[in-house]
Amino acid sequence: MAAFTQDSTVLIIGAGTWGCSIALELARRGYAHVTVLDGNAFPSAIAAGNDLNKIMEEATPSLEDSDRDYFFNRISQVAGESWKHDPIYSHFYHPTGFIMSACTPSAYEEQVAPYAKEFPDAVLLDTPKQWRASMPPGVLTGDLPGWRGVHRQSGAGWVFARGAILATHDEAVRLGVKFITDPSKGNVKTLLFSDDHANVCGAMTTDGRTHYADTVILAAGANSDLLLDFQKQLRPTAWTLAHIPLSASEARMYKNMPVPYNVERGFFIEPDAENHEMKICDEHPGYVNMVTDPKTGEKRSMPFAKHQIPVEAEARMRLLLRETMPQLAEREFSFARICWDADTADRLFLIDRHPQYTSLMLACGGSGHGVNPMPAIGKIVVDGLEGKMEERLRKMARWRPEQAVNRDWWDLQGRHGADEKIMELEGVQWTRIGEGSRL
Repeated sequence: MAAFTQDSTVLIIGAGTWGCSIALELARRGYAHVTVLDGNAFPSAIAAGNDLNKIMEEATPSLEDSDRDYFFNRISQVAGESWKHDPIYSHFYHPTGFIMSACTPSAYEEQVAPYAKEFPDAVLLDTPKQWRASMPPGVLTGDLPGWRGVHRQSGAGWVFARGAILATHDEAVRLGVKFITDPSKGNVKTLLFSDDHANVCGAMTTDGRTHYADTVILAAGANSDLLLDFQKQLRPTAWTLAHIPLSASEARMYKNMPVPYNVERGFFIEPDAENHEMKICDEHPGYVNMVTDPKTGEKRSMPFAKHQIPVEAEARMRLLLRETMPQLAEREFSFARICWDADTADRLFLIDRHPQYTSLMLACGGSGHGVNPMPAIGKIVVDGLEGKMEERLRKMARWRPEQAVNRDWWDLQGRHGADEKIMELEGVQWTRIGEGSRL
């Protein structure tokens, strides 16, 4: 493999949250020949990070942390510094606070109690009265049956994800990065290999054009699994979201509320300032779309775009609303979609050079939490390319197919909600949200 220098040509596949972060960091470090390919007009309507908002939590690592805890805490620390101080990112972080909660004693003990120990200054919420006091008046009018939570009043909140993608893209373009985002010109159909098949040397797009580069970075989210044999390290998994329209006066009432996340029900975040829409997500272990791979004869999950959600997902969202904000429980949703990411077997990211194709850098496996660390991803990936990635991070984010041997595609991976199972999209009944009618 040729030395990686500022004169190297770099091709990034994927112009979503991670692809834009990587492109910006490369440009900031003086890499002058960077091209980004994506098969959708920018910002992609199906990119997981092209969203009203995502949960954000700051963290501080400790040398006494387990390797897993250190991984997440260190990445959150690096990202948090950018969300707070980097002029490209800092406009989009809203430290409104965060509530970790559950409905049942078992889920509380498994996930919420350890969180409470991690943040001893957080406020316990054990009664509906305490819950209501955590929010602006008039927000929580439901009975919150069984809800117990831990209110972290600082160091957490949400980020305007779509704004961050747009800002990183625009700054990367200003610094010289070339984006090709088009269903034909930017849609990668296959990776290109050297004549001896010893390395990756570029990509071919739908229009038949070949894009050669010294280094290729695969950062295509759930679609990464379509371009390379990951040896079952990635499982494309989908989640569901919808928007509730509010009036301007209602939006003012919900402004600056903490994010109430329930590991069994879901969460909602304050409405956006422009359209006064509130995002709501039901919590569940995920949906898959299992198909037979014609090359191997084995089952695999195949992502697809859909700006609707299963009827059962809407029902779960309305249950969440009835328990928390019944005043909104029957209001028609204005928008809905399924949102894909790629789960690794341990839900840690996969950021590493491919062991065989060393010119190929992998940046995928967001595992449902890839936006919070957005500003850190670019730094970590470029550190990896430059050979100076922090060792404890490198160890946990390495190429690790041994973890996926005989992988159980139906593993919950510690998630709760719905019927406590991975769900299949084949055969579901879909809503018609945003079409003026409901099923």
